[in-house]
Parts: sequence; structure tokens; C-alpha cells
Amino acid sequence: MKLLQIPTANLEERIKEELEINPALEQGSDQEDDEYNLKDSKEEEEEYDDVELSDDNADTVDLDDYLRHEDDDNINEYNNDYYGNQDNEQPGTPVRVETGFHDYLLNQVQMLGLDEQRTTIAHQIIGSIDEDGYLRREIPALVDDLAFGRNIITTEQEVKEIIESIQQFDPAGVCAYTLQECLHLQLERIEPRTSTLSHALDVVDKHFNEFTKKHYDKIQKHLGVDNDEIKNVINTIIKLNPKPGSAFAIVNKAESYILPDFFVYNNNGKLELSLNSKNAPELRVSGEYKDMMRAYDEGNKKDKRQKEAVMFIKQKLDSAKWFIDAIKQRQHTLMQTMQAIVGFQKEFFLTGDDMTLRPMILKDIAEITLLDVSTVSRVANSKYVQTEFGTFKLKYFFSESLQTESGEEVSTREVKSILQGIIDEENKRKPYSDEKLTQMLQDKGYNIARRTVAKYREQLNIPVARLRKEL
Repeated sequence: MKLLQIPTANLEERIKEELEINPALEQGSDQEDDEYNLKDSKEEEEEYDDVELSDDNADTVDLDDYLRHEDDDNINEYNNDYYGNQDNEQPGTPVRVETGFHDYLLNQVQMLGLDEQRTTIAHQIIGSIDEDGYLRREIPALVDDLAFGRNIITTEQEVKEIIESIQQFDPAGVCAYTLQECLHLQLERIEPRTSTLSHALDVVDKHFNEFTKKHYDKIQKHLGVDNDEIKNVINTIIKLNPKPGSAFAIVNKAESYILPDFFVYNNNGKLELSLNSKNAPELRVSGEYKDMMRAYDEGNKKDKRQKEAVMFIKQKLDSAKWFIDAIKQRQHTLMQTMQAIVGFQKEFFLTGDDMTLRPMILKDIAEITLLDVSTVSRVANSKYVQTEFGTFKLKYFFSESLQTESGEEVSTREVKSILQGIIDEENKRKPYSDEKLTQMLQDKGYNIARRTVAKYREQLNIPVARLRKEL
């Protein structure tokens, strides 16, 4: 179950971990040596079980190499060659180095011409700024940090002065405690100073709560400006960057890049499903370890030291076989589940039209595959499929049903798609309320309650009407 839940992008790392801890597991096709072919794993199990571990005194079988590895805790030596001779390893390939956000700020400290103590304080402050550009330590806490961590005695006033200096660094808005302060710092940098800019500062400083709730009519009344001016003021504010450090964020490619687990192709109306090759690694049981078992079995005498060694070898061999079988079972379960999903949602995979998605729950696929619902859930929650219409998480294809006035069952995803379309086309100056959206869906024949519309809207990450309003 744990292997099944691992995404394809992380499976290779999991296999490397297993190779490192189990020297009886090797990378390579089991067809390279029929003697170790895993198709005969049942036969091999019987062979291992037939080995009797006697306490009789005996001649020593030559297992010194193995025992030396065990005594030296150097089992990883078995797979060092494998990792060192990978074709795709290019240690000489140059790597691009990018300046991080904090390094960029630290480079600006030297322009302040501070003494040693104040420079250290500045470094401490910058170290407390998060990746978005906000300062996350209060001034009293910074004073304590400096005293206990840097052995520097300072005052809250001195720390505050240095914070104000750092707030003048690029990017504008950095080192603020709140969004309101961040926007204020950015507005102060804008030139030339116009009446629109003054009004924008007034909004941020005095009417920020109304601004966040989009109560523009109240703001306009407070400022005493016409429609064109309030529009210019709001546009000035919304063009600011709420996360000044975001431009420097280095995206973790391993996390941001989606590696599909399946590929579905439309071959002249016939859907073809394939599993990502990374899900089918070539693994086999170590021939060297099987030789050790045979050497022991063929020996006339077995002493206690050899018995302990062979018990350890047998454990590693069993673990290697188990892991390979688990990987194969993972492949089988993935394909079995995906085949059922493709068959159930055939029209979507042929057309890419959301409206063709049928209502489908985990139980439907579990009944088709004869798998447990929890197993199907593990596959659906962590796997992706690449189609000619894009890459989708398997969970995308699951949805509950909703009944229309005609008694037909439709997918809730279809309803969400229609809801999204209605909101996309609404007049943003007068966005539809949930009540209005409910009425419009009911007019289209969907029996749906207002609270359900609100739930679907939230699932689509669409705010309430008041927050969708534009000037």
C-alpha cells in the first residue's frame, strides 16, 4: 500500500533507498540470468526453505567476504559501483547559480555603511524575513535573539532604525510586518507624486478594511472623488506586489514538475493505455547472494557463525524478492485501476469535453476492479494521466451525481463547469449573487440548492459576488 501511494516522481528515490539498504537487491533485467528469474520466485522460496541451519560443528564455508562487510557495517559497498557508473551522471556539467532573495538583501547592507554591530543586527533582521518578503519577528524578539544568539546588546530603538533602513531596499515593500505596511512602502516609492497617488496612500492608511472588502462606494464617498478617479486609485493599489520577495523565489522543480504515471492515446478511435516506464524498473535478486546460499548448502559442516551469516543472507534475499513482487503488484494495480477509469470515462478521453464526464465514485471503480475502495483511493489521490487534452490528476475524473428535472443523472463536474461559465460571462460591475446563480442553474434544469451552489463556488476558488465586483 505504501509503494502504491508513492507518485512516479518519487518512486526512483524509493528504489534507490531500497538498493542502498539491501545488497541482495540489484538493478538489472531478471532475464539477464534465467537462474535468477523472478517468475520462478515460488520455486526459489522452496529452495531457500529447504536449507537446514544445523548447529553441528562443520568445516567453514568461505563466507568471509560477506561477514567482513557485515562486521564493518559496509553493506552499501555492494551498490556503490552501480551509482558511480550511471550513464546519466555528469559530474562535470556546469550548474547555473542564481542569487537568492536573502543574498540579494544582504548585498545591499554594505551600502548602508554600518559598523560591525549594526551590520550584524541587519543580518539578523534579514534572516527573519520570509520568502514573501515579510518580517516575521517582532522587535522585542529580535533584541532577545541578538542577545542570546549573537551576544550583542542592543535596544528596540536601534533595531527599529535598521528595520526602517532595510525597508528602503529593493524590492520595494520588503521587510514589512503586514500587507498594509507593504503596500504603503511601495506607494511611497512611486514618482511623481500625484493626487491619485495621495488618494491611494489615504486608502491604504485609513480605509484598508473597506478596500479589502471591495466597498469601493464607501471609499469613494470618503475621498469625495468621481468615478474615474476612484477607478484610477484602486488600479494604482492593485498593481502593487503583495509579495515583494516572490520574484526571487526559486521553484523546486522536483515538486512543481508533474510526471504522469499513465499515458492515454487515441489511435483512430481506439484508446491505448500505457504505464510510465519509470513505474517498471528492472530489478533482480543478487546472484552473488544466491551463490552464498548454495555454498552453505553444499558444505558438509555448518558452524554457528555461518548459521548466523546465512540467516542474515536469507533475510536479505527474502526482502529483495518481496520488494520486487511489491513493485510488480504496484504496476498491476495501477494498470487495473486506470483501465477501469478509461473505460468508464471513455467519451472524455476521446473528446476532452468536461460535459461528457459521467458521475463516478471510488466505489464504481472498486466494483469493476474488485479492489478495495481504499486501494482505489490511494491511486486516485496521487497519480496523473497524460492525454492529448492535457495532464490530469486521476481524482479529476471522480464526481458525484446530480439529478436534473428530467430525472437524468449528471456529474457534479458538469454543473461546476456550467457554473464557472456563467460567472466568467457575468458583468463584473454587477456580479451574480449565489441566489441568482442558483436560479440560473435551476432554469437550465438542474435541481440544486443555494448552499450547494455556494459549496461548488468555493471548490472552484471563486469568491462571493461582493469580492468579484470590479469598477
